[in-house]
Amino acid sequence: MRIFVTGASGWIGSAVVPELIDAGHQVIGLARSDASAHAVAAMGAEVLRGDLNDTDVLRAGALGSDGVIHLAFVTPSTSEAATRTDAKAIETFAAALAGSGRPLVISGATLVTPGRPTTEHDELVAAGPVAARIATMRAALAAAETGVRTSLVMLPRSVHGEGERHGFVPQLIATARAKGVCGYIGDGTGRWPAVHVKDAATLYRLAVEQAPAGSVLHAVGDDGVPVREIAEAIGRHLDLPAHSVPAEEFNGMLVRLLGTDMPASSTITQQLLGWKPTHPGLIEDIEQGHYFL
Repeated sequence: MRIFVTGASGWIGSAVVPELIDAGHQVIGLARSDASAHAVAAMGAEVLRGDLNDTDVLRAGALGSDGVIHLAFVTPSTSEAATRTDAKAIETFAAALAGSGRPLVISGATLVTPGRPTTEHDELVAAGPVAARIATMRAALAAAETGVRTSLVMLPRSVHGEGERHGFVPQLIATARAKGVCGYIGDGTGRWPAVHVKDAATLYRLAVEQAPAGSVLHAVGDDGVPVREIAEAIGRHLDLPAHSVPAEEFNGMLVRLLGTDMPASSTITQQLLGWKPTHPGLIEDIEQGHYFL
């Protein structure tokens, strides 16, 4: 297949592109800068210059491919402008692929279902601070009704691996170094779902190759890792204590993430596509030490 990938030079894209190429696919990677273009070309992919606001470029990329994997997102991702841009990009892809039966793989984030792990069958309810993004996900899945083989890959809170520099684990490490303590909120029993970036890349490949139209997939390796265990693993490497601290010690989204129990299951995804996470889990990945180099 000839696959158009947005966000090809990003953290997840830089794992997805080699995964696709190693499986025999051709890749066209969207690049908005010279640095991104160089990174995409270095992975062996064809470069298409432009960004998510260039709908003519996006349309051309989709029309010239056998399928699309959409990974790019404008930052900050919670802004109204970013959500509008993402929605317009997905609308452009869906229109270009309409009636073709070709795949369109969109990215999302696992939901929170109080009292139990969320599953692929839980309803995507457009509510709360991410309501606009969820509405966009729903619209993307609805494109299945127009002859597009859409699927939604829901990513967990931590997509980890060697080379990760800007995710939540690096943020926790930076906070611990600055504060002198590896902190967590409350009793630290709130759980994070997680996945190794290479396992996530494999799921994106399987999704573009074979996911049924309208399917929701969970890229979850660890169903739920208690944040206290994450803090303790970081503390062992930094030789710092790990204990509960006031929520005010953390900034932004980390407050909500550390204070909410949000496990997620990937059982349905594994059964549907034969996907099996094989790379280290989150705690093992932290123990390997590459985050502290």
